[in-house]
Order: sequence, then structure tokens, then C-alpha cells
Amino acid sequence: MSLAAYCVICCRRIGTSTPSPKSNTYWRDVRKIIKFTGSLILGGSLFLTYEVLALKKSLTLDTQVVEREKMKSYIYVHTVSLDKRENHGITYQARKELHKAVRKVLATSAKILRGPFADPFSTVDVEDHECAVWLLLRKSKLDDRTARLQAVQEMSETHHWHDYQYRIIAQACDPRTLIGLARSKESDLRFFLPPPRLPSLTEDYSIEEELRQLLASLPQTELDECIQYFTSLALSESSQSLAAQKGGLWCFGGNGLPYAESFGEVPSATVEMFCLEALIKHSEMPTHCDQIEANGGLQLLQRLYRLHKDCPKIQRNIMRIIGNMALNEHLHSPIVRSGWVSLLAEAMKSPHIMEASHAARSLANLDRDTVREKYQDGVYVLHPQYRTSQPIKADVLFIHGLMGAAFKTWRQQDAEQQGPTDQASEDEARHTTCWPKTWLARDCPALRIISVEYDTSLSDWRARCPMERKSIAFRSNELLRKLRAAGVGDRPLIWVSHSMGGLLVKKMLLEASKKPEMNTVINNTRGIVFYSVPHHGSHLAEYSVNIRYLLFPSLEVKELSKDLGIGDLIPVDVNHLNICKPKQKDAFLYQRTLQFIRETLAKDLEN
Repeated sequence: MSLAAYCVICCRRIGTSTPSPKSNTYWRDVRKIIKFTGSLILGGSLFLTYEVLALKKSLTLDTQVVEREKMKSYIYVHTVSLDKRENHGITYQARKELHKAVRKVLATSAKILRGPFADPFSTVDVEDHECAVWLLLRKSKLDDRTARLQAVQEMSETHHWHDYQYRIIAQACDPRTLIGLARSKESDLRFFLPPPRLPSLTEDYSIEEELRQLLASLPQTELDECIQYFTSLALSESSQSLAAQKGGLWCFGGNGLPYAESFGEVPSATVEMFCLEALIKHSEMPTHCDQIEANGGLQLLQRLYRLHKDCPKIQRNIMRIIGNMALNEHLHSPIVRSGWVSLLAEAMKSPHIMEASHAARSLANLDRDTVREKYQDGVYVLHPQYRTSQPIKADVLFIHGLMGAAFKTWRQQDAEQQGPTDQASEDEARHTTCWPKTWLARDCPALRIISVEYDTSLSDWRARCPMERKSIAFRSNELLRKLRAAGVGDRPLIWVSHSMGGLLVKKMLLEASKKPEMNTVINNTRGIVFYSVPHHGSHLAEYSVNIRYLLFPSLEVKELSKDLGIGDLIPVDVNHLNICKPKQKDAFLYQRTLQFIRETLAKDLEN
């Protein structure tokens, strides 16, 4: 426009200064100038319009695609032409430089007007309704821990996003954020991508063969006797299974396998269980965890986990191995990359307490952002299992007794009286209620509730490891070490024990009093609840409800008659097995325990 005005002014000046004798010549020159400037202006306008539209198309999201594919699990990326002729020449270079300049201008204006975005995220290609997603993503990667945790909490509490928005978070978040979402109670499972595709097995190999090779690849020297026992047993059983598959006969029992325990079971499932038992023992050693990961153990365990969706016991043993491996922080990245966080997040939402608690232990060991403690095998947090803003002011520990377990011992009393064989079974359908996790956690939310599990049996014939003849003193030191690693002793503490568990508690306190590093356990112990603990001897030490379990009394049963001189028995008109299983919430057993806990921790809970 300025060029045209200048030309007109010059023409006027020429016309006024030296009037042309011929007016036709004057208008002919004007028409030439108008044609030239008009074509120049029109061409420049078209070029600029084209470039602006091209730039806009390259910098904005295709909304039509988004509307059509709202629920797809993809992030759309603009494709680039493969025609090399389009990437050369003066026109291409000019467009490239122009795009750079305009992008800088737009990004600068976006930062001025909408400041929160940093370099990795530009508002140029983000629509208004997408800003919250990218803002939370950026906030979750800040160095400020408080802001980071708040971002994860806001993500978990968001339930109005579309599927593709959850997938954006799933693909763009870092492992720390992913683990935080898995440990958030309200998180949507769409935050978690499906695990990566597993490598296919060769035709000549089965899962049993893969497990056997994984076990054989682990170090076999300088091992505990029980680790050697489980490894040799698993390898021998897998050899028999492979021989049977090739035309041989399956030998029930095998090397050290009791006939009664294998009768009626599928041989392959039996072999897999023995291999998993051996891997659990190996995974308690850090160097062996490295070998398991290096030899593809994470992928193999995941394949086995998916294969046995209908076998909770196998899945729980696999999660025990993952939880043990998660104690080693340098293995966190391989565990996340292999897709285990997605599986654990799903297991956390299971209605089955045992499955959810095993997954909670593994995720707590992975979560170094909010959890300082490390939970070793057999130490399970019943409450809180998720991240919570509720301050934890005290700990309550549950220690089971003979033939007990971390979950089934503390269930509600069964509707019908069962014999000892049924009581000792692991039928998960009958042991889904755990009153410390449901009733006590609801009545006292400021407590951290931990349940401990350890191997015990009434007879050496039923011992899981024949070479394992551990006394109460040995078990108490082992449990004390695990509990201290879990932070027990840092807060006020109450012990709740049943049967031989009470003897373990008293022995742990005696051992802790002799060790200066364990003084916090003694100083913070506020009280002990004993359920049918034989302080001065017990008929159960001499007789058994079922004599099949007492052909050779184990050390635990023999030591029940020893008096450690601490504690009192609370007499209740309930048999030995049901004394720690209240029938309902308003039953005397539970209400008296709740009253004791509240009264003993009154000052600590108030503070």
C-alpha cells in the first residue's frame, strides 16, 4: 500500500511540476503503475494467507479427528511427507524460517498471557479444554515434592476426562507419577497402559521349562539350607514333569513331596508352585534379584500371572517375588518398564483382602516419594494401603499363632464350626473378611495397622522346609529385624497376638531390650493384647485337636509350655481357635480390644 501511495504522489508531483502536453500519456503511465502495484499487493496477500493457514494447520490439533476418535487410545501426531522434493529449494527454506519466526512470536505471547507453561509444553497446540491435562503433567514433574504430590492427587480425583485424555497422561507421565497414581484410591485404571507384549515362547519350551532354566541360572552356592531345599525340590519336580510330558509317568510325591499334598492336583500347577516357592526364597537376596531381572524373570512371572488368573495362590506368590525385588531401588525402572505397575494397580482394587494387600506391599516398596519404610516378605500393611492425607499417629501390630496366617487368623468367626483341617485350609472364599482392616481401620483411621506372617506348623511333617527347625528366639530376631525396617518403633505401638504369637512378642521385646539400636521399640510400646497365649503352659502343647498334626511335635509346640514371665491371659469363654475371631462388630471380643487400644493410645491420638 505504501508503495502504491508513493507512486501516486510522485505522479502527481510530476504532473503539477511539468504539465504534459499530452494527457493520454499521463493516464497511460498511471494505469501501468496501478497494474504493477495491484499485482504485487494481491500476490503478497495470497502468499501470506497461504503461509498463515499452513502454519495454523501444522500447529493446531485436528479437531475433526478428535471428535471422531474421542475414545481411541492414541495421541495423534501430524505426519510428514516423504517426498524429498518438498524438503529442498528456496521456497521450502523460506517457509521453514517463516514458521520458526511465527512460532516464536506465538509461544512468547502464550507465555505472557498464560504463563504456567514451561518449555516442554506450548499452548500453541493445546486447546482450552486440554490445558488442565498438560498443566497437571508439568506439575507432576516439578522438583517441589508438595506440588508434585498435589498434582498426582488432583489427577486421581479427576473422573470427567475422556478416554484419550487418560491415555495422554499414561503415555506422558514419569514412573514416579505412575506409581503415585497406582497408590491413589480414586485413580481410574485408564491411567495405566496395558503391559508390553511379552516375547513369544519357542515351540520346544514351556513355562515349566522357562521356570526351571531361570532357577538353574541363579547362584547355587553359599545358600541357606531352605533355599537349597526349595531349589533342588523344584528342579527335580520340573524334571519329572518334563519327563511325563515326553511320554513318561508322573510320579506323585517326587523327591520330598508328600503324597497327600500332591494328590488330586494338576502336575504342572504343582511344579509351578514349587518353582515359585524357590524363587521367593531367592528373591530375598539382592544379588539374586539382579539375576532374576537380567534373565527375563519379570516377563516370565508376568506371563505366569496372566495364565493363572483363576489361581489366587499362584498370583500371590508372584506378587511376593515382585515385592521382594522392589526392595532394591535400582530395579524399580525395570519393574515399571515391564508393565507390573498396571497389574498391581488393578490388583489393589480387588475385593479380596489378600490379593490387595500383596499388591499394596509391592507398590509401597516402589513408592519412594511418600514411603520411607521398606516392607519385607511377610510384613503387610492393612491400613492405610493407599496414599492418604490422614496423619498416622500410632501403630498396631497383629502377630498370629500356630497354623495361623496374616489374614485368615483375624477374620470373622465362621458361621459353622469347622474342624482343624478346614481351619487350616487356604480357601480364599472363606477368608475374605479381616476385621483389623475393616472394623479397626474405620474406628481408628489414625492408626497404621500391620499384620505379620511367618512359617509355623504343628508337626515337623507339615513343615514347609524339613531343614528349617527355627526356635522362637530365631524367629523373634528375624521378625524384629523386618519390623524395624518397616519403621516399627518410630511411633507409639500396641501388639495384638494370638497363641504362640504372644510368646514371639514377649521374646522380641526381651531381645530388643538387649540391643541399643532397638530401644525405640521398647520405649514406644504402649500395651499388648494376648489372645489365648499360654504364658503358664497350655493343653494344646500336649494334645492336639487332630492327632495327625502331632506325630512329631515341632519346636513351636514344645516351647508353648515355657514361661517367659510377662503378660496375662484374658479369659474368654471361646475356644482357642475362635478367640481372636469375633462374630460381629458389637461382640465383646472386638469391643474390648477397641476399648483397650483407644484408652492406651488416648494421649497419642489426641496429639
